[in-house]
Amino acid sequence: MSLSDPAHLKAGVDYPADLSAFDGFFPNEEACARYLERLRWPDGFRCPKCDQHGDAWRMERGLLLCRHCRAQVSVTAGTIFEGTRKPLKLWFIAAWEITTHKYGANALNVKRMLGVKSYETAWVWLHKFRRAMVRPNRDRLNGIVEVDEAYVGGEEEGVKGRYTEKKAIVAIAVEIIDEKKLGRVRLRRVPDCSGPSLQSFVQEAVQQEATVLTDGWSSYAALPRLGYDHVVTNQSASADPAHVLMPGVHRVASLLKRWLLGTYQGSVSNDHLDYYLDEFSFRFNRRRSRSRGLLFYRLLEHSVRTDPAPKHVLFQRTGRGRRRPPGHKM
Repeated sequence: MSLSDPAHLKAGVDYPADLSAFDGFFPNEEACARYLERLRWPDGFRCPKCDQHGDAWRMERGLLLCRHCRAQVSVTAGTIFEGTRKPLKLWFIAAWEITTHKYGANALNVKRMLGVKSYETAWVWLHKFRRAMVRPNRDRLNGIVEVDEAYVGGEEEGVKGRYTEKKAIVAIAVEIIDEKKLGRVRLRRVPDCSGPSLQSFVQEAVQQEATVLTDGWSSYAALPRLGYDHVVTNQSASADPAHVLMPGVHRVASLLKRWLLGTYQGSVSNDHLDYYLDEFSFRFNRRRSRSRGLLFYRLLEHSVRTDPAPKHVLFQRTGRGRRRPPGHKM
């Protein structure tokens, strides 16, 4: 296994180059488990109980036995795969589907492809993967960054300006490389368009001293005091439409809405929207990747470093005491 640096990762060596190579990489469960081991412990086994580094003994049940404290360790424990009763090969196929298709995959398609009986199972797996798509300590955007808000949801009558009753408000920040080229993107659902909400998003998403381009909304007025070079575009005073004055955020907003409507038919609950935004960001920020298999590698790499997400955490209570996947249309 090569180093985690993308420059050292090679298709056909560190990850399957294409679908035809997938079965050769993962012919059985042992191969899948060994692959997760190398991703979880690239420098060799480290016991999660005693933190000792070194080789472990292999047990018949697929567990690893620490040579120092004799702890029995499962490669899936403490990851999104913890407690699974399904073959790892099916998880890997689901990850391949999510990352190699340009617009991702919804739970219904994953259910059919994997042959699982329950829509619920496919929905849970996809949401576990979405929680692994964004690193909590990822770098903030830098350089020239456009920031604006978009509204996700159905039509609303009698609602004007930045006020909304049903739609979700999504704050968007995108790096501007040049007039035609965008860099990385950050998205987050915010409760409102107040100063504290939008300023908090900018501080989380954008490096200080970056140049932040916004419209004239008053909630952005404090950005210079927070250490940003703030450039205001007064859209009301310009003859050009908003998508011309701030093309980056409007292009991202358009792609986001098209993706939600196309892949998920708009059936995304506001409660879980942030995780769909993470999926969009994961794919958008890697759109120029030299290999789709590299996205598969990254997703599994993040998955073994992401805490478990039990089913009861993923689901919300619905009417009559039943639990259903949020956003699922019956």
